[in-house]
Amino acid sequence: MPKRKAIAGTRRVWPGRPFPLGATYDGAGTNFSLYSEVADGVELCLFDDHTEERISLAERTALCFHAYLPDVRPGQHYGYRVQAPWDPRRGLRGNPAKLLLDPYAKAIDGTMRWHPSLYSHQAGDPMAPETTDSAAYAPRSVVADPFFDWEGDRRPRTTLSDTVVYEAHVKGATYRHPEIEPELRGTYSGIAHPAFLDHLQRLGITAVELMPVHQFVHDARLVAAGLRNYWGYNSIGFFAPHDEYASRPGIGQQVQEFKSMVRTLHEAGIEVILDVVYNHTAEGSHLGPTLAFKGIDNPAYYRLVPGDPSHYMDYTGTGNSLNMRNPHTLQLVMDSLRYWVTEMHVDGFRFDLAATLARELHEVDRLSAFFDLIQQDPIISQAKLIAEPWDVGEGGYQVGNFPPLWAEWNGKYRDCVRDFWRGEEQGLAEVAYRLTGSSDLYQSNGRKPYASVNFVTAHDGFTLRDLVSYDEKHNEANGEGNTDGDSYNRSWNCGVEGPTDDQEVLALRSRQVRNFLATLLLSQGMPMLLAGDELGRTQGGNNNAYCQDNEISWIDWTHVDQDLLTYVIGLVRLRRDHPVLRRRRFFQGRAIHGSQVEDIEWFTPGGEVMSDAGWNVSTTRSLMVFLNGQGITEPGRRGEKTVDDSFVLCIHAGAEPLTFTVPDARWGEAWTVEVDTRDWSIDGDRAVRPGAPLELQGRSLVLLRSQSS
Repeated sequence: MPKRKAIAGTRRVWPGRPFPLGATYDGAGTNFSLYSEVADGVELCLFDDHTEERISLAERTALCFHAYLPDVRPGQHYGYRVQAPWDPRRGLRGNPAKLLLDPYAKAIDGTMRWHPSLYSHQAGDPMAPETTDSAAYAPRSVVADPFFDWEGDRRPRTTLSDTVVYEAHVKGATYRHPEIEPELRGTYSGIAHPAFLDHLQRLGITAVELMPVHQFVHDARLVAAGLRNYWGYNSIGFFAPHDEYASRPGIGQQVQEFKSMVRTLHEAGIEVILDVVYNHTAEGSHLGPTLAFKGIDNPAYYRLVPGDPSHYMDYTGTGNSLNMRNPHTLQLVMDSLRYWVTEMHVDGFRFDLAATLARELHEVDRLSAFFDLIQQDPIISQAKLIAEPWDVGEGGYQVGNFPPLWAEWNGKYRDCVRDFWRGEEQGLAEVAYRLTGSSDLYQSNGRKPYASVNFVTAHDGFTLRDLVSYDEKHNEANGEGNTDGDSYNRSWNCGVEGPTDDQEVLALRSRQVRNFLATLLLSQGMPMLLAGDELGRTQGGNNNAYCQDNEISWIDWTHVDQDLLTYVIGLVRLRRDHPVLRRRRFFQGRAIHGSQVEDIEWFTPGGEVMSDAGWNVSTTRSLMVFLNGQGITEPGRRGEKTVDDSFVLCIHAGAEPLTFTVPDARWGEAWTVEVDTRDWSIDGDRAVRPGAPLELQGRSLVLLRSQSS
């Protein structure tokens, strides 16, 4: 390959504008603008195959260096070199030998090779600058074409109470799908392919939550070990769709392809929610690389240790935390969110380690500037906002403490439901709260049941099949001696005591899978399915497959559990057809208009109303709940109000069979068995009389339905 040559800029250069930040193509040329408070000068570097052209940005307005180049078009690769002080002891890491990404780049060519030049400090001395030019190894920003025909795109705007979320990885969801063309598998176009869309629609999914699609970096440690950062929680570009998920990467076409995916999903009635990582970047600790923010304005973008600004505060376990106290960093995040809503048409966000975003000083402050900005923003406040309400810092577990605008991944739901079906001793009151939308967490500040995003499994942990199949994690392929990953799922083996043969074990595991799915989809709140759980996907016991970009993580569409898929389709349909199973308000425990009985009532397995004392018996593993559908109103197809059926949910987590007694005729005069997890039946026609015995198999669930009058 011919050696790259650096030349002084010879193009026409106009002053341009300080805003918007980034590279903005207007149809005739491109405006470039970069914020830095610490920089003494900035060079814009334009690349062709063998030449780097450097253009000094002489204009500086409002701390932004800017210029307009009338002959720069979409597809142009570029970067910045920043003249700024090098003084790590003061938190300053300027080094013009390092090619830096544009923090506002709309597209990035992520091709990079790990090399010592990517670090601004010397390998043996973190206080000494490393002066080797990094341009031959660093990723580059790309000027993107902002023009796109949305063809009248209309957002589905599914209400939160009706939302069913499907957490998926862009590559893993489709890379092994035999009905998708090979060149489209594992790409944005693969997600929009009719074969995958048909699956989502049959399943009844209303929103796809995509794991990180912001441009991210594969860590040097993983690359050296022959692994990759598969999950993508290592962002370096908050405006750029990850280029490896595009069928034509490298020239900025990932922007157009992402928009096409969103448009197609919207046409199918499916929303797009992005898993976003604004709490840290891929530049890591003081020993990490300098790819963008460190070299542009380190003190502005990162939380530095008070009294020792050569080091970073780390609330995320990744080496650094973004400095949300700086107005320009806040602006970066808010501009990014608005861009993805207005220009990319996404419908919502799931914020990774969201507690970190709330930290203004040491504690997590639920009234932080970030939340205030979200609340008052006319665009972002209208999107679906979901928090992962914890981080690794002190006081970082904040389930239930986010503002009213937000929904949350409910970790307490996950833990409670897992423990209950595993047979752990716990009070039934905890189970009741989780089944009915966790009012103990969300009702006090005016939130609704759908503030609780209910899940049993997610990308971080076992798949559902593995959850009931393995006593221990098997993360040996990660190269960390099987010490990584959560050890919570101890002694699982589906909670079965003394299985006698392999067939019995398999039957019990299948029933536990059905129990978890039925519990999830019949609970109040917003359910989230992990992609592939409906197909019986396994990761071979790996519960931390963050670095496994291979068959361990990819969905195998050639081995689908059809009985399980049909079962999940039926459960989602049942939830969709009956608003009492997805209420917009919390139960009140009293009679409601249009009905002579309470909106909800709890029973012992013997059919008696639960006493106060019964709630706290930790050894009890069975209960029954009546859900009154007669007081439920919902707009019908022609605007009329409808009355729903009523249900009785019988749950038995004990190991041995148990005979329940159906509630008496006051609660319903005729019942049919809709779900029985001893087998795969959904919408059964087995009739049960009021007051009659109903036998439940050990570790099973039965749902009864009473026809509305």
